[in-house]
Amino acid sequence: KQPGDAMTGGTLNTSGTFLFRATHIGEETVLARIIEMVRRAQNSKPAIGRLADKISAVFVPSVLIIAVVTFLVWFNIGPAPVTGFALVATMTVLVIACPCALGLATPISIIVGVGKAAESGILIRNGEALQQASRLTSVVLDKTGTVTEGRPAVVGIFPAQGWTEAEVLRMAAGIEAGSEHPLAQAVVQAATARSLVPAPASGFDAVAGSGVRARVDGKTVLLGNPRLLQNGGVDTGALDEKARSAALLGQTPIYLAVNGQAAGIVAIADPVKPDSRAAIARLHALGLKVVMLTGDNAATAQAVAAQVGIDAVLAEVLPADKAAKVIELQARGEIVGMVGDGINDAPALAQANVGFAIGTGTDVAIESADVALMRGSLHGVADAIAISAATVRNIKQNLFGAFFYNILGIPVAAGALYPLFGLLLNPMIAGAAMAMSSVTVVSN
Repeated sequence: KQPGDAMTGGTLNTSGTFLFRATHIGEETVLARIIEMVRRAQNSKPAIGRLADKISAVFVPSVLIIAVVTFLVWFNIGPAPVTGFALVATMTVLVIACPCALGLATPISIIVGVGKAAESGILIRNGEALQQASRLTSVVLDKTGTVTEGRPAVVGIFPAQGWTEAEVLRMAAGIEAGSEHPLAQAVVQAATARSLVPAPASGFDAVAGSGVRARVDGKTVLLGNPRLLQNGGVDTGALDEKARSAALLGQTPIYLAVNGQAAGIVAIADPVKPDSRAAIARLHALGLKVVMLTGDNAATAQAVAAQVGIDAVLAEVLPADKAAKVIELQARGEIVGMVGDGINDAPALAQANVGFAIGTGTDVAIESADVALMRGSLHGVADAIAISAATVRNIKQNLFGAFFYNILGIPVAAGALYPLFGLLLNPMIAGAAMAMSSVTVVSN
């Protein structure tokens, strides 16, 4: 951060002190917006809640009709005093059928589900996502920053003939010095660690999904994947074997070309998060297919996938094509959850049936997602799905309890037992039973 930069409350200043001006306070702060997201989700209604509304629209008129029929039957064929029996039976039907429990069944489960999720560092933005998460069949994971730490480091430099490691790293650091990409920062940090001064660069141009080109020391330099160099007419054959060897170890090889000639490879490794394998095993245990979607080369992606037990890999995918890959999965009938942290993941997060944003990622990704995981662990995805399943199960139990109670209670209240046993339900007992149904739903 430099003078004039924006700061976010809650971030960490790891060294020194600085003076800042508060520009957003109260409801405008990030924390307040998080609280509002939780509140909005608790007040939203998933599809299963709308189902309860549709049923209620039929149930309430039906009960009124039953009450009228009850009155007429008792008034016409009931014992004396007919008016007294008719009124008591009619009122008892109306009291015992009061759908309080039905109205509570969905919202109270959502409030508790979203609240429990927030306690676990999972921010669910709407009730629909809470329901949909339990129906997922596939989970698509971004690699960098999601499966891996997102803190890559240079682990090898392989110069072409006529070049030294120091020259390759100095050129690469020169072109990457102006970039905020994690791989670029790894290159610059490696040069700094070796006391190399990055070569001055100009005309910096980022090629989405491929790499960068610039003028360094008056020379045209390309730094990126093989596609970037091949499109620039550079023969990469002399470096391909080294690149394959690095990729098989889960490292990302970055090619360097100077004035149309291959100059070397910088190999970068991004360590897998320590809990990624266990979290992915939990997703498998939930019956989900796990797919990794990355712009990295296929060999590196496969090596990382093998480490953590991922089922399928979609590699070398351009940022603009990530959402299209999600659409392809959905076209096959999959209900897709997408997990990512970067700006290039945002369209895919929005396209997925449920988007999960790693909270350590970019604001754009978090805004595009249905669920924000405030921790960097994939365990949050498994936790969110488990909470979703528990909430939907709880709603179904509540709805069943409310309807089952009414179906049993209404005939008794109407006097179905009177001809056989001489029993007629007291309205006060009906009132207590109606209240207890609500207590049951709340307790559940």
